[in-house]
Amino acid sequence: MKEITSNRLRFLKPVEQYGALSFFGHNIVASEGEEWKRYRKVTAPAFSEPNNKLVWDETIALFVIGAAGFGRRISWQDDLVVPPGHKMTFKDALHVASTDVIIKLICSDWVLKYAPFKRLNKCKAAYDELEQYMLEMIASRRTEEKKEERYDLFSSMLDASADDLDGGAKMTDGELLGNIFIFMLAGHETTAHTLCYTFALLALYQDEQETLYQHIKSVLADGREPRYEDMNKLTQSTAWVARKNCFTVPLLIDLYSVFYETLRMFPPAGNIPKVAAEDTTLVTHNSAGEPVIVPVPQGTYLTLHLVGMHYHPLYWNDPAMFKPARFLAPDFPRDAFLPFSGGARACLGRRFFETEGIAILTMLISKFKIEVKDESEFAGESFEEKKARIFQSREGLTMTFVICPYYMNMLSLNTGPSGLCASLWSSKDVNSATQVLLNVVAIQAGVWVYIK
Repeated sequence: MKEITSNRLRFLKPVEQYGALSFFGHNIVASEGEEWKRYRKVTAPAFSEPNNKLVWDETIALFVIGAAGFGRRISWQDDLVVPPGHKMTFKDALHVASTDVIIKLICSDWVLKYAPFKRLNKCKAAYDELEQYMLEMIASRRTEEKKEERYDLFSSMLDASADDLDGGAKMTDGELLGNIFIFMLAGHETTAHTLCYTFALLALYQDEQETLYQHIKSVLADGREPRYEDMNKLTQSTAWVARKNCFTVPLLIDLYSVFYETLRMFPPAGNIPKVAAEDTTLVTHNSAGEPVIVPVPQGTYLTLHLVGMHYHPLYWNDPAMFKPARFLAPDFPRDAFLPFSGGARACLGRRFFETEGIAILTMLISKFKIEVKDESEFAGESFEEKKARIFQSREGLTMTFVICPYYMNMLSLNTGPSGLCASLWSSKDVNSATQVLLNVVAIQAGVWVYIK
């Protein structure tokens, strides 16, 4: 797999399989060759440290999309009045567009507009509204007399496109919309997916959750909120480097290992498609360890099976077990860990995704203990039976958040009618995790409660 991902000219992305992602305009995900290079020239600088800090500060996914993506700060209280010329608020349009992206991908505009189903009609209206809002923002920022210093992706891409002196990387409005939208929704869905599984794994493996909690507690012993600077103390985004160089702040050592172990067990994309650009060969090995040459004719479609590699006992001991500590070892098999793909086409938004997910996970674990909800009908089940039940696709995830005693001593809690426990629900099943983040509600004393 390393040979395939590292040879971009020999093994290309089959862009025809990504055409459905271009409904707002051409974008970096659904492009290849010179077009991909042009998009990368503009988009790569947008994923900067100031943008990552903005991601951390916003904390919750819908806020991140609004502020770090489009430069529009969103809260639960404001943005209630629909502006003139619009049918929905920006927040509502963004919410519907992010939750119904699958509907948008599988249904034509004609079906969305004329089908006798309100949800389909609302989806069409939301995407039309979001496009109108974004075009208005482009026009507004291009005509600003005094340019404000902005770090959101939207503004950064707009500036990079406008500042391109030779004109080779300049984007059309449609390309700008296509790229910012694909970054925001792809990254958001990836974060939601990974956090959903992380919560379930920590609920099952209480010892790992306690280890993670103790590390966070040792850094936040004075009761302060975690800051982005805690993350920046790590010079590289791998746990073993921090351990090797003996950094004194251990906050993200175990957060990264927990996050990466979840990504190993449940990668957001199970497969990565490629196509051979020329006649070539690949070298593999048989059961005896002898090299075997496999001819690959031009035009051959290849599929990198990430799940199979992430569970292969040749690379991972006890692959079915949740063992975050495996990522603390300096020799963990990096080439067998590809949740972000690899090579030149590796995910540009990796740091954005990690920052968003780790910020949420840090704040949640510092305040709550996650447990599998006790139900009398499952009283006699074994651990493996409980694990199978939790990861079975179902209507809701039955986990419970319990206030940690350490945090209760620091806050005068008033959680209202919801009490000290709340249930975590996803919209349909453990794979449809978007609602897990979009349904986060902030209530008094900084307590985060997930509601159905």
